[in-house]
Amino acid sequence: MVATRLDPIDRKILSELQTDGRMTNVELARRVGISAPPCLRRVRTLEEAGLIGGYHADVNARELGFEVQVFAMVGLDSQAQSELSAFEERCRNWPLVRECHMLNGEVDFILKCVAPDLSSFQNFLTGELLTTPNVASVKTSLVIRVAKDEPGVPFDVLEERLSRTA
Repeated sequence: MVATRLDPIDRKILSELQTDGRMTNVELARRVGISAPPCLRRVRTLEEAGLIGGYHADVNARELGFEVQVFAMVGLDSQAQSELSAFEERCRNWPLVRECHMLNGEVDFILKCVAPDLSSFQNFLTGELLTTPNVASVKTSLVIRVAKDEPGVPFDVLEERLSRTA
């Protein structure tokens, strides 16, 4: 497990940046209890190791006019690797699809989609998703409201788990 190779300061850096990726290096160093130069070196090492994949603003989709959020459960005719890869590539090229997860079980993929209105989503659904080769079925669920939307991982759970194995 990668987490066991990270020391407590690295894990604290990741936790702090997950909460606020815009803080300055000086503020981050203060919060984790080290000076700024080694803090910056650690952050760069975490980035190079792929533990930090990027920094993003948490934009409010509804305030920007994207009133509709839909989860689409997609079943495919074939689960051959070439077909799965082809579907994933299509998903990466559809702007309304914000997340695409391959699942096991009854559904092959779940897509998180955003659209300005139901008509726009309907056009995407009938004009693109349902006409995509290898798509056998699509079931959609409209999001009424979001009760929780936490990015990343729960570092407190990680720390508790690591303390039990030490």
